[in-house]
Amino acid sequence: MNWLEAVILGVVQGLTEFLPISSSAHLRIVGELMPGAGDPGAAFTAITQLGTESAVLVYFRADIYRIISAWLGSLRGTVPRNSPDVRMGWLVILGSIPIAVLGLLFQTQIETTFRSLWIVAGTLILFGVVLGVADRIGRRNRSLNDLTYRHGIVYGLAQSLALIPGVSRSGGTITAGLLMGYTREAAARYSFLLAIPAVFASGLYQLVKSYDQPGSYTLAETAVATLVAFIIALAVIGWFLRYISTRSYLLFVGYRVALGGVLVVLLTTHTISA
Repeated sequence: MNWLEAVILGVVQGLTEFLPISSSAHLRIVGELMPGAGDPGAAFTAITQLGTESAVLVYFRADIYRIISAWLGSLRGTVPRNSPDVRMGWLVILGSIPIAVLGLLFQTQIETTFRSLWIVAGTLILFGVVLGVADRIGRRNRSLNDLTYRHGIVYGLAQSLALIPGVSRSGGTITAGLLMGYTREAAARYSFLLAIPAVFASGLYQLVKSYDQPGSYTLAETAVATLVAFIIALAVIGWFLRYISTRSYLLFVGYRVALGGVLVVLLTTHTISA
């Protein structure tokens, strides 16, 4: 059954990582609903995110190569330091600092307290409403070329909220982007790029840690889930960017609030345990 569970969780991870609905919350909920499975754990979640983030590397490979090349060129003095790609490289680095610091400071809580389904239900509903408000009142007149270092720090702080399951990494950063006036697509694109350092650092750390402290799933089962997540996520990225180019986030807001409400009912009736 562990192999089947791993595949199911891989599908869930791939489907939800880049949508503003929180993949970590979905893994937590689905794991609890599967008979005999339970919480797959923070380590399993972080490692499977290596698969979805690898999909980002593939999908945005041209952009990533250009940004890294320009950034390295600026260090050698062959590319102007005010180049948009150089600035984007520094913005990704700067925006990754908050989640790295807070992730280390609150590592114990991230792996225990924050995974309570009561917290998941509350954050799904609360940040779903905040996303809806941001989508409604955001001016949506800024592109990635307008991104400043101050905005980069705000994006980074918003991303760090995703350490709490239910907030959503993409949801938090997209909400911040919308409130600062960025277009839906610009906010989503920067969200995807900003996640790369944090996700790979966290996933690789948990992967090394898992050799000495195995979790609910073996490394082989986790690897299968990670591969499945990569394949699914590659298709989801393209669909999501096309969707938000012409539509609002209302669908995801409604889904988050409804899921949070269902979760509250299940917890209140003791159908599942927090």
